[in-house]
Amino acid sequence: MPVRHEIDEGRVPVKIYTGEIEPSARAQLVNVSKLPIVHHHVAAMPDVHLGIGATVGSVIPTLHAIIPAAVGVDIGCGMMAARLSLASDQLDEKSLRKTFDQISRDVPVGFAQHDDRDVRDHAAKRFQKVLRRILEKHPGIEKRKGKSTSWTHQLGTLGGGNHFIEVCLDESGQVWVMLHSGSRGIGNAIGTYFIELAKKDSQKNNVHLPDADLAYFPEGARHFDDYVEAVGWAQDYARANREEMMDLVLEAMRRHVPAFEVRGAAVNCHHNYVERERHFGEEVWLTRKGAIRARAGDLGIIPGSMGARSYIVRGKGAAESFHSCAHGAGRKMSRNAAQKAFSLQDLRTQTEGVVCRKDKGVLDEIPGAYKNIDEVMANQSDLVEVVHTLKQVLCVKG
Repeated sequence: MPVRHEIDEGRVPVKIYTGEIEPSARAQLVNVSKLPIVHHHVAAMPDVHLGIGATVGSVIPTLHAIIPAAVGVDIGCGMMAARLSLASDQLDEKSLRKTFDQISRDVPVGFAQHDDRDVRDHAAKRFQKVLRRILEKHPGIEKRKGKSTSWTHQLGTLGGGNHFIEVCLDESGQVWVMLHSGSRGIGNAIGTYFIELAKKDSQKNNVHLPDADLAYFPEGARHFDDYVEAVGWAQDYARANREEMMDLVLEAMRRHVPAFEVRGAAVNCHHNYVERERHFGEEVWLTRKGAIRARAGDLGIIPGSMGARSYIVRGKGAAESFHSCAHGAGRKMSRNAAQKAFSLQDLRTQTEGVVCRKDKGVLDEIPGAYKNIDEVMANQSDLVEVVHTLKQVLCVKG
């Protein structure tokens, strides 16, 4: 479907790909649209919902400036998926439960990280030199939340919240592995540190902002180039983190299911990031906060919740969305609200047929706390076409 709703209350329009948006998220979009650095318009994806400063599910083109809080603290967070040569009849509940236990042992989740003997040194090596330079310039990063000194031990780990590892079946019964994670503690440390620097700079320079979280670094400003280097490093680290995790998951599966191969190249896409792109006649810094790139032919991954369908999609290159689409179902209620609204029986019912945790620790991730993924997909039929429809049979939550 085309743009469903347009807001003209700021300096540029906001184009929204859903008819349903919470008032608080709408207000955030209007705030962004008032900034003098925003080019042409702001796009809001069908899964749009309240974020910090900038709305989750928003695509923001900025001229000669970047808003660190719009990129956020889970820099480079995204998805990876690989299709296997296995078929559904080669899996049974016993092998899936063994695989679930093996993945849970081999891939640290939550705040956990690899022990010294399990560090992915071969993958970490290429990141050391640039990070050393970043930390020499900005030693305050190491004082931020996230324990950046443990970044080597967190490479190939899942994290918490809505991050997950899944084994899925597509419409033809082929097996896929899909996972969702980002730049872990070091990304959080980099993001938090530069967000605070941007706020301090804005206050010092008396920059009027509709929301303090929308503080930005203009090109040529003292910290602009350093932020670009640091955020680029974190985005590369996040991609490598998913690659290392995928290797660990495939190794875990090989211990409990028949022999298999990966068919074709894996899809690996960010959905919290910034990069240089050209849109509507200008070179801009394009921030996708909870959105994936969907240029014509681009493959992407749009997950549902832990009991719903997910999709492998191909972009259509829609100009109005800045060649972007939704990154998932999107929450429709907060974690606290979900814990109050649903019971453990609700969780068991909504995740029936999926080997996963079904305890209070993941109740806030219940499918009922998320928007209907099929409605999200219907609202962006102009942006992407569905290539594969996936349904999970195993889910490891962060």
